[in-house]
Amino acid sequence: MEGFNTSRLWPVVLGLTLLTTLYADYPETRTTKPDIQEGGPVQVVIFAGSGVYKINKNIYGHFSEHLGRCIYEGFWVGENSSIPNTRGIRNDVVAALHRIKIPVLRWPGGCFADTYHWKDGIGPREKRPAMVNTHWGGVTENNHFGTHEFMDLCEQLGCAPYICGNVGSGTVQEMAEWVEYITFDGQSPMADLRRKNGREKAWKLPFFGVGNENWGCGGSMRPEYYADVYRRYQTYVRKWSGNHVFKIACGSYDENVDWTEVLMREAGRAINGLSFHYYTVPGGWRDKNSAIKFDEGDWFETMKLAGRIEELVGKHASIMDRYDPEKRVAMIVDEWGTWYKVEPGTNPGFLYQQNTLRDALVAGLTLNIFNRHCDRIRMANIAQTVNVLQTLILTDKEKMVMTPTYHVFDLYKVHQDALMLPIEAESRVYRYKDEEISALSVSASRNEEGIIHVTLCNLNPGKSLPVILKIEGEKSPAFEGTFSVSGWVLTAETLNAHNTFDNPQAVKPDVFKDASIEKGNIEAELPPKSVVLLVIK
Repeated sequence: MEGFNTSRLWPVVLGLTLLTTLYADYPETRTTKPDIQEGGPVQVVIFAGSGVYKINKNIYGHFSEHLGRCIYEGFWVGENSSIPNTRGIRNDVVAALHRIKIPVLRWPGGCFADTYHWKDGIGPREKRPAMVNTHWGGVTENNHFGTHEFMDLCEQLGCAPYICGNVGSGTVQEMAEWVEYITFDGQSPMADLRRKNGREKAWKLPFFGVGNENWGCGGSMRPEYYADVYRRYQTYVRKWSGNHVFKIACGSYDENVDWTEVLMREAGRAINGLSFHYYTVPGGWRDKNSAIKFDEGDWFETMKLAGRIEELVGKHASIMDRYDPEKRVAMIVDEWGTWYKVEPGTNPGFLYQQNTLRDALVAGLTLNIFNRHCDRIRMANIAQTVNVLQTLILTDKEKMVMTPTYHVFDLYKVHQDALMLPIEAESRVYRYKDEEISALSVSASRNEEGIIHVTLCNLNPGKSLPVILKIEGEKSPAFEGTFSVSGWVLTAETLNAHNTFDNPQAVKPDVFKDASIEKGNIEAELPPKSVVLLVIK
Protein backbone atom coordinates (compact mmCIF):
# COMPACT_ATOMS: atom_id res chain seq x y z
CA MET A 1 0.00 0.00 0.00
CA GLU A 2 2.78 2.33 -1.00
CA GLY A 3 2.15 6.04 -1.44
CA PHE A 4 2.21 6.23 -5.20
CA ASN A 5 2.53 9.50 -7.11
CA THR A 6 -0.78 11.07 -8.01
CA SER A 7 0.57 14.42 -9.12
CA ARG A 8 -1.15 13.71 -12.42
CA LEU A 9 -4.51 14.34 -10.80
CA TRP A 10 -6.12 17.17 -12.74
CA PRO A 11 -9.18 19.16 -11.73
CA VAL A 12 -12.43 17.92 -13.16
CA VAL A 13 -16.02 18.93 -12.80
CA LEU A 14 -17.77 15.94 -11.37
CA GLY A 15 -21.29 14.79 -11.91
CA LEU A 16 -20.98 12.83 -8.70
CA THR A 17 -24.27 11.06 -9.01
CA LEU A 18 -25.27 11.98 -12.49
CA LEU A 19 -24.18 9.62 -15.22
CA THR A 20 -25.32 10.67 -18.66
CA THR A 21 -25.66 7.20 -20.09
CA LEU A 22 -28.73 5.79 -21.76
CA TYR A 23 -31.39 4.31 -19.52
CA ALA A 24 -30.84 0.89 -21.06
CA ASP A 25 -27.37 0.79 -19.49
CA TYR A 26 -27.17 -0.41 -15.92
CA PRO A 27 -26.24 0.64 -13.30
CA GLU A 28 -26.81 4.34 -13.74
CA THR A 29 -28.02 7.68 -12.55
CA ARG A 30 -29.28 9.90 -15.34
CA THR A 31 -29.39 13.68 -15.52
CA THR A 32 -32.69 14.90 -16.90
CA LYS A 33 -32.25 18.67 -16.64
CA PRO A 34 -29.41 21.18 -16.47
CA ASP A 35 -27.84 21.80 -13.07
CA ILE A 36 -30.05 23.71 -10.67
CA GLN A 37 -27.85 26.29 -8.98
CA GLU A 38 -30.42 27.76 -6.62
CA GLY A 39 -34.11 27.50 -5.97
CA GLY A 40 -36.54 24.63 -5.98
CA PRO A 41 -36.18 21.04 -4.93
CA VAL A 42 -34.07 18.50 -6.79
CA GLN A 43 -36.18 15.87 -8.55
CA VAL A 44 -35.09 12.24 -8.11
CA VAL A 45 -36.93 9.36 -9.80
CA ILE A 46 -36.34 5.82 -8.55
CA PHE A 47 -37.28 3.06 -11.01
CA ALA A 48 -38.35 0.39 -8.55
CA GLY A 49 -39.32 -2.15 -11.19
CA SER A 50 -36.20 -1.91 -13.34
CA GLY A 51 -33.37 -3.32 -11.24
CA VAL A 52 -31.00 -5.83 -12.85
CA TYR A 53 -27.90 -6.16 -10.68
CA LYS A 54 -27.52 -6.94 -7.02
CA ILE A 55 -25.22 -4.88 -4.82
CA ASN A 56 -22.74 -7.52 -3.74
CA LYS A 57 -22.39 -7.42 0.04
CA ASN A 58 -18.60 -7.57 -0.36
CA ILE A 59 -18.64 -3.98 -1.61
CA TYR A 60 -18.86 -3.25 2.13
CA GLY A 61 -15.61 -5.11 2.84
CA HIS A 62 -12.57 -4.13 4.87
CA PHE A 63 -8.80 -4.15 4.66
CA SER A 64 -6.48 -4.78 7.62
CA GLU A 65 -2.73 -4.75 7.18
CA HIS A 66 0.20 -5.33 9.50
CA LEU A 67 0.60 -1.58 9.70
CA GLY A 68 0.83 0.60 12.79
CA ARG A 69 -1.77 -0.42 15.37
CA CYS A 70 -4.26 -2.08 13.04
CA ILE A 71 -3.50 -5.71 13.92
CA TYR A 72 -1.62 -5.33 17.20
CA GLU A 73 -3.70 -3.28 19.67
CA GLY A 74 -6.49 -3.04 17.09
CA PHE A 75 -7.58 -6.64 16.69
CA TRP A 76 -4.97 -8.56 18.65
CA VAL A 77 -4.16 -8.02 22.32
CA GLY A 78 -3.14 -11.57 23.28
CA GLU A 79 -4.81 -14.07 25.56
CA ASN A 80 -3.17 -12.66 28.69
CA SER A 81 -4.40 -9.11 28.15
CA SER A 82 -6.67 -7.43 30.71
CA ILE A 83 -8.74 -6.21 27.74
CA PRO A 84 -11.64 -8.66 27.30
CA ASN A 85 -10.74 -10.99 24.45
CA THR A 86 -11.46 -14.36 22.91
CA ARG A 87 -8.27 -16.27 22.17
CA GLY A 88 -6.37 -12.97 22.04
CA ILE A 89 -8.82 -11.09 19.76
CA ARG A 90 -10.51 -8.17 21.48
CA ASN A 91 -14.24 -8.63 21.99
CA ASP A 92 -15.35 -5.00 21.64
CA VAL A 93 -13.92 -4.63 18.13
CA VAL A 94 -15.51 -7.91 17.04
CA ALA A 95 -18.89 -6.82 18.43
CA ALA A 96 -18.69 -3.44 16.67
CA LEU A 97 -17.91 -5.06 13.33
CA HIS A 98 -20.69 -7.62 13.82
CA ARG A 99 -23.14 -4.74 14.03
CA ILE A 100 -22.26 -3.45 10.56
CA LYS A 101 -22.29 -6.99 9.09
CA ILE A 102 -18.69 -6.99 7.90
CA PRO A 103 -18.76 -9.34 4.87
CA VAL A 104 -15.07 -9.83 3.99
CA LEU A 105 -11.67 -8.97 5.46
CA ARG A 106 -8.46 -8.61 3.41
CA TRP A 107 -5.12 -9.52 5.07
CA PRO A 108 -2.07 -9.35 5.63
CA GLY A 109 -1.51 -6.44 3.21
CA GLY A 110 -0.97 -4.21 1.37
CA CYS A 111 2.75 -3.76 0.87
CA PHE A 112 3.34 -5.98 3.88
CA ALA A 113 1.95 -8.96 1.94
CA ASP A 114 4.88 -9.09 -0.46
CA THR A 115 7.39 -9.25 2.40
CA TYR A 116 5.37 -11.73 4.50
CA HIS A 117 6.35 -15.39 4.68
CA TRP A 118 3.43 -17.28 6.13
CA LYS A 119 5.38 -20.09 7.77
CA ASP A 120 6.87 -17.51 10.15
CA GLY A 121 3.35 -16.98 11.54
CA ILE A 122 2.38 -20.55 12.51
CA GLY A 123 3.25 -22.83 15.39
CA PRO A 124 3.94 -21.90 19.03
CA ARG A 125 4.08 -18.12 19.25
CA GLU A 126 7.18 -18.07 21.41
CA LYS A 127 9.05 -19.92 18.66
CA ARG A 128 7.95 -17.77 15.74
CA PRO A 129 10.80 -15.76 14.19
CA ALA A 130 10.57 -11.98 14.23
CA MET A 131 10.94 -9.76 11.18
CA VAL A 132 11.34 -6.07 10.45
CA ASN A 133 8.31 -4.33 8.97
CA THR A 134 10.31 -2.42 6.39
CA HIS A 135 7.37 -0.62 4.82
CA TRP A 136 5.62 0.62 7.94
CA GLY A 137 7.79 2.25 10.56
CA GLY A 138 10.73 -0.15 10.59
CA VAL A 139 9.34 -1.81 13.71
CA THR A 140 9.88 -5.43 14.71
CA GLU A 141 7.01 -7.76 13.85
CA ASN A 142 6.84 -10.74 16.22
CA ASN A 143 4.47 -12.76 14.00
CA HIS A 144 2.15 -13.56 16.91
CA PHE A 145 -0.79 -12.84 14.62
CA GLY A 146 -0.61 -15.30 11.73
CA THR A 147 -2.77 -17.62 9.67
CA HIS A 148 -4.54 -19.37 12.57
CA GLU A 149 -5.25 -16.08 14.33
CA PHE A 150 -6.56 -14.45 11.16
CA MET A 151 -8.85 -17.34 10.30
CA ASP A 152 -10.08 -17.37 13.91
CA LEU A 153 -10.79 -13.62 13.63
CA CYS A 154 -12.84 -14.18 10.47
CA GLU A 155 -14.79 -16.98 12.15
CA GLN A 156 -15.53 -14.72 15.13
CA LEU A 157 -16.61 -11.94 12.76
CA GLY A 158 -18.63 -14.31 10.57
CA CYS A 159 -16.97 -12.86 7.48
CA ALA A 160 -15.15 -14.28 4.48
CA PRO A 161 -11.32 -14.30 4.61
CA TYR A 162 -9.43 -12.70 1.73
CA ILE A 163 -5.72 -13.52 1.86
CA CYS A 164 -3.18 -11.68 -0.27
CA GLY A 165 -0.21 -13.86 -1.22
CA ASN A 166 3.45 -12.95 -1.56
CA VAL A 167 4.55 -12.57 -5.19
CA GLY A 168 7.17 -9.85 -4.71
CA SER A 169 9.59 -11.84 -2.53
CA GLY A 170 7.85 -15.22 -2.30
CA THR A 171 7.98 -18.38 -4.38
CA VAL A 172 5.37 -20.33 -6.25
CA GLN A 173 5.89 -23.23 -3.86
CA GLU A 174 5.35 -20.99 -0.82
CA MET A 175 2.06 -19.71 -2.20
CA ALA A 176 0.88 -23.17 -3.24
CA GLU A 177 1.68 -24.63 0.18
CA TRP A 178 -0.16 -21.83 1.98
CA VAL A 179 -3.39 -22.58 0.11
CA GLU A 180 -2.90 -26.31 0.74
CA TYR A 181 -2.23 -25.71 4.45
CA ILE A 182 -5.47 -23.75 4.82
CA THR A 183 -7.87 -25.73 2.64
CA PHE A 184 -6.81 -29.39 2.19
CA ASP A 185 -8.61 -31.84 4.46
CA GLY A 186 -6.75 -34.98 3.32
CA GLN A 187 -3.35 -36.35 4.25
CA SER A 188 -0.41 -34.26 3.07
CA PRO A 189 2.63 -32.56 4.62
CA MET A 190 0.86 -29.18 4.75
CA ALA A 191 -2.46 -30.52 6.06
CA ASP A 192 -0.61 -32.57 8.67
CA LEU A 193 1.37 -29.47 9.69
CA ARG A 194 -1.90 -27.61 10.18
CA ARG A 195 -3.20 -30.40 12.40
CA LYS A 196 0.05 -30.37 14.37
CA ASN A 197 -0.54 -26.66 14.97
CA GLY A 198 -3.99 -27.29 16.43
CA ARG A 199 -6.46 -27.12 13.55
CA GLU A 200 -7.90 -30.49 12.50
CA LYS A 201 -10.54 -29.30 10.05
CA ALA A 202 -9.56 -27.41 6.90
CA TRP A 203 -10.83 -23.87 6.53
CA LYS A 204 -12.71 -22.45 3.58
CA LEU A 205 -10.77 -19.76 1.73
CA PRO A 206 -13.02 -18.04 -0.84
CA PHE A 207 -10.69 -15.20 -1.94
CA PHE A 208 -6.97 -15.20 -2.70
CA GLY A 209 -4.96 -12.30 -4.10
CA VAL A 210 -1.93 -13.12 -6.23
CA GLY A 211 0.29 -10.26 -5.10
CA ASN A 212 -0.36 -6.62 -4.21
CA GLU A 213 0.64 -3.42 -6.02
CA ASN A 214 3.21 -5.33 -8.05
CA TRP A 215 3.72 -2.19 -10.14
CA GLY A 216 5.20 -0.60 -6.99
CA CYS A 217 6.00 -1.97 -3.54
CA GLY A 218 5.21 -5.51 -4.71
CA GLY A 219 8.15 -5.76 -7.07
CA SER A 220 8.27 -2.70 -9.40
CA MET A 221 7.09 -4.90 -12.29
CA ARG A 222 6.01 -4.00 -15.79
CA PRO A 223 2.45 -5.11 -16.63
CA GLU A 224 3.69 -7.56 -19.27
CA TYR A 225 6.00 -9.20 -16.74
CA TYR A 226 3.39 -9.34 -13.99
CA ALA A 227 0.81 -10.83 -16.39
CA ASP A 228 3.15 -13.77 -16.99
CA VAL A 229 3.99 -14.03 -13.27
CA TYR A 230 0.28 -14.01 -12.42
CA ARG A 231 -0.48 -16.76 -14.93
CA ARG A 232 2.28 -18.88 -13.43
CA TYR A 233 1.49 -18.32 -9.76
CA GLN A 234 -2.30 -18.67 -10.04
CA THR A 235 -1.84 -22.09 -11.64
CA TYR A 236 -0.75 -23.41 -8.25
CA VAL A 237 -3.54 -21.77 -6.25
CA ARG A 238 -5.47 -25.02 -6.31
CA LYS A 239 -9.05 -25.84 -5.37
CA TRP A 240 -8.31 -28.35 -2.62
CA SER A 241 -11.11 -30.45 -1.08
CA GLY A 242 -13.87 -28.70 -2.98
CA ASN A 243 -12.78 -25.23 -1.85
CA HIS A 244 -13.44 -22.81 -4.70
CA VAL A 245 -10.86 -20.01 -4.77
CA PHE A 246 -11.78 -16.71 -6.40
CA LYS A 247 -8.41 -15.56 -7.75
CA ILE A 248 -7.72 -11.83 -7.67
CA ALA A 249 -4.96 -10.36 -9.83
CA CYS A 250 -3.09 -7.19 -8.92
CA GLY A 251 -4.77 -4.45 -10.89
CA SER A 252 -4.12 -0.80 -11.49
CA TYR A 253 -4.45 2.53 -9.72
CA ASP A 254 -5.62 6.01 -10.65
CA GLU A 255 -5.34 6.58 -14.43
CA ASN A 256 -2.88 3.78 -15.17
CA VAL A 257 -5.12 2.21 -17.80
CA ASP A 258 -2.20 0.52 -19.58
CA TRP A 259 -1.85 -1.93 -16.69
CA THR A 260 -5.53 -2.87 -16.98
CA GLU A 261 -5.24 -3.25 -20.77
CA VAL A 262 -2.26 -5.59 -20.56
CA LEU A 263 -3.66 -7.71 -17.72
CA MET A 264 -7.00 -8.20 -19.41
CA ARG A 265 -5.35 -8.99 -22.76
CA GLU A 266 -2.63 -11.32 -21.49
CA ALA A 267 -4.19 -12.98 -18.45
CA GLY A 268 -7.90 -12.16 -18.44
CA ARG A 269 -9.04 -15.76 -18.91
CA ALA A 270 -7.20 -16.77 -15.72
CA ILE A 271 -8.53 -13.86 -13.63
CA ASN A 272 -11.68 -13.89 -11.49
CA GLY A 273 -11.17 -10.43 -10.04
CA LEU A 274 -8.92 -7.50 -10.95
CA SER A 275 -8.04 -5.10 -8.17
CA PHE A 276 -8.05 -1.31 -8.31
CA HIS A 277 -6.64 1.15 -5.76
CA TYR A 278 -7.60 4.77 -5.26
CA TYR A 279 -6.91 7.11 -2.35
CA THR A 280 -8.40 10.53 -1.76
CA VAL A 281 -5.40 12.72 -0.86
CA PRO A 282 -6.33 16.41 -0.52
CA GLY A 283 -3.24 18.56 -0.82
CA GLY A 284 -1.38 15.82 -2.73
CA TRP A 285 1.12 13.25 -1.56
CA ARG A 286 3.79 15.83 -0.70
CA ASP A 287 1.57 18.23 1.23
CA LYS A 288 -1.36 16.30 2.62
CA ASN A 289 -4.17 17.96 4.57
CA SER A 290 -4.47 17.67 8.30
CA ALA A 291 -7.21 15.21 9.25
CA ILE A 292 -8.72 17.73 11.69
CA LYS A 293 -7.46 21.24 10.86
CA PHE A 294 -8.98 22.20 7.52
CA ASP A 295 -11.29 24.78 5.97
CA GLU A 296 -14.04 24.71 3.35
CA GLY A 297 -11.49 24.83 0.55
CA ASP A 298 -9.98 21.60 1.82
CA TRP A 299 -13.47 20.14 2.24
CA PHE A 300 -14.35 21.00 -1.37
CA GLU A 301 -11.11 19.54 -2.71
CA THR A 302 -11.70 16.34 -0.75
CA MET A 303 -15.21 15.88 -2.15
CA LYS A 304 -14.00 16.62 -5.68
CA LEU A 305 -11.18 14.08 -5.43
CA ALA A 306 -13.36 11.45 -3.78
CA GLY A 307 -15.97 11.75 -6.50
CA ARG A 308 -13.31 11.33 -9.19
CA ILE A 309 -13.26 7.60 -8.51
CA GLU A 310 -16.43 7.34 -10.59
CA GLU A 311 -14.63 8.65 -13.67
CA LEU A 312 -11.66 6.34 -13.05
CA VAL A 313 -13.83 3.29 -12.48
CA GLY A 314 -15.54 4.07 -15.77
CA LYS A 315 -12.23 4.26 -17.65
CA HIS A 316 -10.94 0.94 -16.33
CA ALA A 317 -14.33 -0.74 -16.65
CA SER A 318 -14.55 0.26 -20.32
CA ILE A 319 -11.29 -1.61 -20.98
CA MET A 320 -12.53 -4.62 -19.04
CA ASP A 321 -15.75 -4.51 -21.06
CA ARG A 322 -13.85 -4.84 -24.34
CA TYR A 323 -12.18 -8.05 -23.24
CA ASP A 324 -14.99 -9.29 -21.01
CA PRO A 325 -18.38 -8.06 -22.25
CA GLU A 326 -20.15 -10.67 -20.12
CA LYS A 327 -18.63 -9.02 -17.01
CA ARG A 328 -17.26 -12.30 -15.70
CA VAL A 329 -14.19 -10.59 -14.20
CA ALA A 330 -15.06 -8.51 -11.17
CA MET A 331 -13.49 -5.17 -10.38
CA ILE A 332 -12.18 -5.38 -6.81
CA VAL A 333 -11.55 -1.95 -5.25
CA ASP A 334 -9.59 -3.49 -2.42
CA GLU A 335 -7.96 -0.28 -1.20
CA TRP A 336 -9.82 3.04 -1.00
CA GLY A 337 -10.26 5.91 1.42
CA THR A 338 -8.85 9.22 2.62
CA TRP A 339 -5.16 9.77 3.35
CA TYR A 340 -4.04 12.75 5.44
CA LYS A 341 -1.05 13.76 7.53
CA VAL A 342 -0.57 11.49 10.53
CA GLU A 343 -1.64 12.78 13.91
CA PRO A 344 1.07 14.91 15.55
CA GLY A 345 3.40 12.93 17.79
CA THR A 346 2.68 9.55 16.17
CA ASN A 347 5.01 7.37 14.13
CA PRO A 348 4.79 8.59 10.49
CA GLY A 349 4.90 4.96 9.35
CA PHE A 350 1.81 4.04 11.35
CA LEU A 351 -0.60 6.20 9.28
CA TYR A 352 -2.75 7.02 12.31
CA GLN A 353 -5.25 9.79 11.55
CA GLN A 354 -8.44 11.10 13.07
CA ASN A 355 -11.76 10.68 11.29
CA THR A 356 -14.24 13.53 10.94
CA LEU A 357 -17.60 14.30 9.37
CA ARG A 358 -15.63 15.01 6.17
CA ASP A 359 -14.65 11.32 6.04
CA ALA A 360 -18.26 10.29 6.57
CA LEU A 361 -19.27 12.23 3.46
CA VAL A 362 -16.41 10.66 1.50
CA ALA A 363 -17.59 7.21 2.60
CA GLY A 364 -21.21 7.91 1.71
CA LEU A 365 -20.31 9.38 -1.68
CA THR A 366 -17.93 6.52 -2.52
CA LEU A 367 -20.31 3.75 -1.48
CA ASN A 368 -23.10 5.34 -3.53
CA ILE A 369 -20.79 5.20 -6.56
CA PHE A 370 -19.87 1.57 -5.89
CA ASN A 371 -23.55 0.68 -5.52
CA ARG A 372 -24.36 2.22 -8.88
CA HIS A 373 -21.48 0.37 -10.56
CA CYS A 374 -22.30 -3.00 -9.02
CA ASP A 375 -22.46 -4.60 -12.47
CA ARG A 376 -18.65 -4.59 -12.46
CA ILE A 377 -17.60 -3.77 -8.87
CA ARG A 378 -18.26 -6.81 -6.70
CA MET A 379 -15.92 -6.15 -3.80
CA ALA A 380 -14.40 -3.08 -2.16
CA ASN A 381 -12.26 -2.92 0.99
CA ILE A 382 -11.86 0.35 2.85
CA ALA A 383 -8.38 1.14 4.16
CA GLN A 384 -8.26 0.35 7.00
CA THR A 385 -10.51 -1.19 9.64
CA VAL A 386 -8.80 -0.15 12.91
CA ASN A 387 -6.40 2.69 13.79
CA VAL A 388 -5.08 3.29 10.23
CA LEU A 389 -6.10 5.82 7.52
CA GLN A 390 -9.88 6.13 7.03
CA THR A 391 -10.55 3.84 9.91
CA LEU A 392 -13.89 2.72 11.28
CA ILE A 393 -12.61 2.12 14.81
CA LEU A 394 -10.01 3.77 17.03
CA THR A 395 -8.54 2.07 20.09
CA ASP A 396 -6.38 3.23 23.00
CA LYS A 397 -5.56 0.38 25.34
CA GLU A 398 -8.94 -0.70 26.77
CA LYS A 399 -10.83 2.19 25.14
CA MET A 400 -12.59 1.97 21.78
CA VAL A 401 -14.53 4.52 19.75
CA MET A 402 -16.46 4.28 16.49
CA THR A 403 -15.71 6.96 13.90
CA PRO A 404 -18.14 8.86 11.63
CA THR A 405 -17.10 6.50 8.82
CA TYR A 406 -18.22 3.56 10.95
CA HIS A 407 -21.67 5.09 11.25
CA VAL A 408 -21.96 5.43 7.46
CA PHE A 409 -21.23 1.71 7.10
CA ASP A 410 -23.87 1.07 9.74
CA LEU A 411 -26.45 3.08 7.80
CA TYR A 412 -25.49 1.63 4.42
CA LYS A 413 -25.46 -2.03 5.46
CA VAL A 414 -29.09 -2.22 4.24
CA HIS A 415 -27.76 -2.21 0.65
CA GLN A 416 -25.85 -5.48 1.10
CA ASP A 417 -27.09 -8.06 -1.45
CA ALA A 418 -30.10 -5.87 -2.30
CA LEU A 419 -31.21 -5.13 -5.86
CA MET A 420 -29.73 -1.89 -7.18
CA LEU A 421 -32.45 0.41 -8.50
CA PRO A 422 -31.73 2.80 -11.40
CA ILE A 423 -32.18 6.49 -10.66
CA GLU A 424 -32.91 9.57 -12.74
CA ALA A 425 -31.88 12.77 -11.01
CA GLU A 426 -31.44 16.46 -11.44
CA SER A 427 -28.31 18.08 -10.08
CA ARG A 428 -27.76 20.91 -7.63
CA VAL A 429 -24.45 22.72 -7.97
CA TYR A 430 -22.12 23.15 -5.00
CA ARG A 431 -19.78 25.97 -5.95
CA TYR A 432 -16.59 26.98 -4.18
CA LYS A 433 -14.78 30.01 -5.67
CA ASP A 434 -14.43 29.25 -9.40
CA GLU A 435 -15.07 25.51 -9.21
CA GLU A 436 -18.23 23.49 -8.84
CA ILE A 437 -19.35 19.91 -8.31
CA SER A 438 -22.73 18.32 -7.79
CA ALA A 439 -24.02 18.71 -4.26
CA LEU A 440 -26.07 15.51 -4.41
CA SER A 441 -24.96 11.88 -4.31
CA VAL A 442 -27.57 9.12 -4.23
CA SER A 443 -28.10 5.39 -4.66
CA ALA A 444 -31.09 3.13 -4.05
CA SER A 445 -31.86 -0.56 -3.60
CA ARG A 446 -34.74 -2.90 -2.85
CA ASN A 447 -34.32 -5.85 -0.50
CA GLU A 448 -36.07 -9.22 -0.58
CA GLU A 449 -38.89 -7.92 1.61
CA GLY A 450 -39.63 -5.21 -0.95
CA ILE A 451 -38.33 -2.37 1.24
CA ILE A 452 -36.58 0.40 -0.67
CA HIS A 453 -33.55 2.08 0.86
CA VAL A 454 -32.22 5.35 -0.50
CA THR A 455 -28.92 6.83 0.67
CA LEU A 456 -28.31 10.51 -0.08
CA CYS A 457 -25.39 12.82 0.60
CA ASN A 458 -25.54 16.61 0.60
CA LEU A 459 -21.92 17.58 -0.01
CA ASN A 460 -22.58 21.29 0.42
CA PRO A 461 -21.51 22.29 3.95
CA GLY A 462 -23.40 25.58 3.90
CA LYS A 463 -26.82 24.95 2.37
CA SER A 464 -29.61 22.47 2.90
CA LEU A 465 -30.85 20.55 -0.13
CA PRO A 466 -34.58 20.01 -0.77
CA VAL A 467 -35.32 16.78 -2.64
CA ILE A 468 -38.48 15.29 -4.15
CA LEU A 469 -38.33 11.53 -4.69
CA LYS A 470 -40.74 9.89 -7.07
CA ILE A 471 -40.95 6.09 -7.11
CA GLU A 472 -42.00 4.45 -10.35
CA GLY A 473 -42.60 0.83 -11.31
CA GLU A 474 -44.92 -2.02 -10.45
CA LYS A 475 -42.65 -3.25 -7.66
CA SER A 476 -42.62 0.07 -5.86
CA PRO A 477 -44.42 0.74 -2.56
CA ALA A 478 -46.27 3.59 -4.30
CA PHE A 479 -47.79 1.11 -6.75
CA GLU A 480 -49.47 -0.66 -3.82
CA GLY A 481 -51.33 2.51 -2.97
CA THR A 482 -49.93 3.34 0.45
CA PHE A 483 -46.41 3.51 1.82
CA SER A 484 -44.44 5.02 4.64
CA VAL A 485 -41.08 6.75 4.93
CA SER A 486 -38.67 6.98 7.82
CA GLY A 487 -34.96 7.55 8.07
CA TRP A 488 -31.70 8.43 9.76
CA VAL A 489 -29.32 11.34 9.34
CA LEU A 490 -25.63 11.78 10.11
CA THR A 491 -24.37 15.34 10.39
CA ALA A 492 -22.78 17.77 12.87
CA GLU A 493 -22.35 21.46 13.52
CA THR A 494 -18.75 21.75 12.32
CA LEU A 495 -16.85 20.42 9.33
CA ASN A 496 -14.25 18.73 11.48
CA ALA A 497 -16.55 17.22 14.12
CA HIS A 498 -15.15 13.88 15.28
CA ASN A 499 -15.44 11.32 18.03
CA THR A 500 -12.82 11.03 20.75
CA PHE A 501 -12.30 8.72 23.67
CA ASP A 502 -13.53 11.52 25.93
CA ASN A 503 -16.50 12.33 23.69
CA PRO A 504 -17.33 9.19 21.68
CA GLN A 505 -20.85 10.32 20.69
CA ALA A 506 -20.01 13.71 19.15
CA VAL A 507 -20.95 12.43 15.67
CA LYS A 508 -23.61 9.76 15.50
CA PRO A 509 -26.79 9.06 13.51
CA ASP A 510 -30.07 10.58 14.60
CA VAL A 511 -33.67 10.01 13.53
CA PHE A 512 -34.40 11.93 10.33
CA LYS A 513 -37.62 13.91 10.72
CA ASP A 514 -37.55 16.06 7.58
CA ALA A 515 -39.19 13.59 5.19
CA SER A 516 -42.89 13.38 4.39
CA ILE A 517 -45.25 12.00 1.76
CA GLU A 518 -46.88 14.68 -0.36
CA LYS A 519 -49.15 13.82 -3.32
CA GLY A 520 -47.65 10.37 -3.67
CA ASN A 521 -44.05 11.59 -3.64
CA ILE A 522 -41.48 11.86 -0.86
CA GLU A 523 -40.28 15.33 0.04
CA ALA A 524 -37.13 15.65 2.14
CA GLU A 525 -34.82 18.43 3.27
CA LEU A 526 -31.22 17.23 3.47
CA PRO A 527 -29.23 19.26 6.03
CA PRO A 528 -25.90 20.74 4.98
CA LYS A 529 -22.95 18.29 5.03
CA SER A 530 -25.14 15.28 5.75
CA VAL A 531 -25.63 11.61 4.98
CA VAL A 532 -29.26 10.49 4.99
CA LEU A 533 -30.85 7.04 4.82
CA LEU A 534 -34.51 6.84 3.78
CA VAL A 535 -36.50 3.66 4.43
CA ILE A 536 -39.55 3.32 2.19
CA LYS A 537 -42.07 0.53 2.79
